[in-house]
Amino acid sequence: MEDNQPVSRIPSFIREAIAEDLKNGRFTYVRTRLPPEPNGYLHIGHCKAFLIDYFAAKEFGGELYLRFDDTNPAKEETEFVEAIQEDAAWLGIQWAKVTFASDYFDLLYAWAVRLVKMGLAYVDDQTQEEMSAARGTLPKGTKWSETAAALKPGVDSPYRDRAVEENLDLLERMKNGEFEEGSRVLRAKIDMQNPNILLRDPVMYRIMNVSHHRTGNKWHIYPMYDWSHGQNDSMEGITHSLCSNEYIIHRPLYEWFLEKLEAFPSRQIEFSRLNLTYAMMSKRKLRKLVETGVVRGWDDPRLTTLRGLRRRGVPPSAIIDFVTGLGETKNDSWVEMAQFEAVMRDHLNKIAERRMAVLNPLKLVIDNYPDDLVEEMEAINNPEDPSAGTRTVPFSRVLYIEQDDFRESPPPKYFRLFPGNEVRLRYAYLVKCTGVVKDDAGNVVEVHCTYDPDTRGGNTPDGRKVKSTIHWVAAQHALPVEVRLYDQLFTTERPDDGDLDAIINPDSLQVLTPCYVEPALLRATPGEHFQFERTGYFCVDPDSADGRLVFNRTVGLRDTWGKIEQTGKG
Repeated sequence: MEDNQPVSRIPSFIREAIAEDLKNGRFTYVRTRLPPEPNGYLHIGHCKAFLIDYFAAKEFGGELYLRFDDTNPAKEETEFVEAIQEDAAWLGIQWAKVTFASDYFDLLYAWAVRLVKMGLAYVDDQTQEEMSAARGTLPKGTKWSETAAALKPGVDSPYRDRAVEENLDLLERMKNGEFEEGSRVLRAKIDMQNPNILLRDPVMYRIMNVSHHRTGNKWHIYPMYDWSHGQNDSMEGITHSLCSNEYIIHRPLYEWFLEKLEAFPSRQIEFSRLNLTYAMMSKRKLRKLVETGVVRGWDDPRLTTLRGLRRRGVPPSAIIDFVTGLGETKNDSWVEMAQFEAVMRDHLNKIAERRMAVLNPLKLVIDNYPDDLVEEMEAINNPEDPSAGTRTVPFSRVLYIEQDDFRESPPPKYFRLFPGNEVRLRYAYLVKCTGVVKDDAGNVVEVHCTYDPDTRGGNTPDGRKVKSTIHWVAAQHALPVEVRLYDQLFTTERPDDGDLDAIINPDSLQVLTPCYVEPALLRATPGEHFQFERTGYFCVDPDSADGRLVFNRTVGLRDTWGKIEQTGKG
């Protein structure tokens, strides 16, 4: 790729495969599709597939369809359909068309009838347990590449050689709701001896007497995913079905159906899935967290759902750069959460304006500062963006500082405020601690200082140096706010593998109130990003209302994950 060409955001092996298909005439255009199942909210694990599908179409001048796989009405809701569209749009994905698997139920059924007439599908009356035993089962943990060695030969169904006319009659009656759930299925007739278990006469339709969120009670049979998605791809003229590695074993079945039906030959290409430490990808477990109240909802900032990341304040550009910058591997691997947070910091550092905020306030009184004087100190909004300009911050005799910025008995190499020590107040003056005031329990409740009026704005006429600069908020002008500090929700790197009740971090949320921020934040609106100086990146939470501001910590200024792992917390 030449230097003046845009950097590709898709793996090179996918780009090369698509380019070759266009060159050799297999396809004359590129059309991809996003195939979400509307039974939950999108999470970080979905983003890789979504972005590869999107950027593959975009890079080759093609188009993307957003198709909802609504083949299981027992688990699907319109709520999820709308949420997925909203989240994908927030991520920046654009699509040419929104479709549903249910749009093709009639045509899909007609194609099934064709296979029955061709002698390539039959109605089976065996129970699920009988079919499973006849097909063979894989030992737990068997990899797809090991299935041939792990499986024993399958056993043909006693109904496998039913007459075509009988199969057609039973299938029609199944569709019309004449039979109980579980009593019959339609199976493809492929090869019960095949080393790929998915080719051992897979189920195409099962009876479900459940109302569908789009088709109502019209259907009493619903297609299995392996039957519907490949045919839907073909029906829509999808050129490239891009999916994660767990579908490698499904590809021979995908191709078998299209070959037998002589349908448009959509091509499936697989890539490694995104596995992120401390992130839960299981929809079932995520749903349990929401339904049992462990988290506040699907948009809880402790979740790596797109809604949670959005509420936490993660910019969509950070998600895109993180996912598309992971490298080009066909093998599944794990990515450290610290890597994701580093990308967040990089993006927020460029766009977030700086503000001063005190989360654990301690009163500081400047004894020699005039009682009635208020000065305006000039502060830089973003040193990474000169166009962001400056703002003024009010300064007066009584301030709030962080409790951690004062120690009555300082430990070694502590350079912040302690009796007799001098520090710089950010954008303001040098101050020297002269004493403290304590409550009846012996806790320091006020720190007293004197200031040098000749040191405003960093001036030090006599050349003296101090080793620490601390931030502050003027008490007279401070805005009281609530701050929510989010930590990792799980105590294990791979929460999908653990007992849900045993891996929840009880300290994953800390609510601080009152905290104090400078008055420039008075008009902050939900979703805005800020860097609280010396603390971290925060965004305004939607709970903010009626002049009450709530801030969520997006990410700290430094990596905390290494420390977590070193202490055994992770």
